[in-house]
Amino acid sequence: MDGWAFDGKVIFITGGARGIGAATGRELSRRGASVVLADLDTSALEQTAASYDTAPLTIELDVTDIDACKAAVEQVLDERGRLDVVWANAGIGAGGPMQLAAPDAWRRTIEVNLLGAYYTVYAALPAVIERRGYVAVTASMASFGHAPGMSAYCATKAGVEAMCNSLRIEVAHLGVDVGTIHPTWIDTDLVREGYERPSFARMRESLRGPFARVYPVQQAVDDIVAGFQARSRRICSPRFVVVAHVLRSLLTTRMFERDQRAAAPDMVRLFEQEVAELGVEGASMSERVAAQVDHERVGH
Repeated sequence: MDGWAFDGKVIFITGGARGIGAATGRELSRRGASVVLADLDTSALEQTAASYDTAPLTIELDVTDIDACKAAVEQVLDERGRLDVVWANAGIGAGGPMQLAAPDAWRRTIEVNLLGAYYTVYAALPAVIERRGYVAVTASMASFGHAPGMSAYCATKAGVEAMCNSLRIEVAHLGVDVGTIHPTWIDTDLVREGYERPSFARMRESLRGPFARVYPVQQAVDDIVAGFQARSRRICSPRFVVVAHVLRSLLTTRMFERDQRAAAPDMVRLFEQEVAELGVEGASMSERVAAQVDHERVGH
């Protein structure tokens, strides 16, 4: 396939320990890229690195710490000598009806998904500009399709899409391209953790057609690799998301929201039951996200 060659390109991926970041990094490495994986979960990071044919550089990184992001970029430059692509992919999901969910879960989602993306790109931008490279940020279909019980997540993804739309214009004359990545439900830990909660499952039941399906990770890998190769401004996965993006104004009409509006009272009732069983923080966050919040309270 014609396009930007990956051979020798240094690609820095946050949230690289699992899911889309880990799987796409593996394919980019197979195609000749020098991949750098960064994540807060060092155990998962080591396991992922061991699965690559060519061992990637790995960096423990909390993307909510701007100084740590700057240090990570310096490490990439010290050990790899250049930086061609930065992919701000780190993200978490926390949810529940806004009036019931834990404020710490809402705040942490904003810090990781929005501020973390900004800190990552901000730290890497000078090096990427020097290489006339590519900036990518994982934005999700949630940047324009806003489901109930996901207000924090949707706010962050709409935010990073807007951020990239501005940045794209700012750096175009410098030879840098900027892309947002918009996957729908992909079979990753993030989505599986949501399925464990009845309130989330009830929301998913209210969706129809392609919006209701969960797609394999390989679908996202193929679409993202192709998008990187083309230095695309928007990478949608699967392809129907392109149409949804074009028709995004329809997604907030009463007609489209009808089934979700009908499901909302059930979601509130189920979430209240989850709070009674798990506590407000336990209902709002998976164990993995809760561990990140605890990490922040103890050490940051």
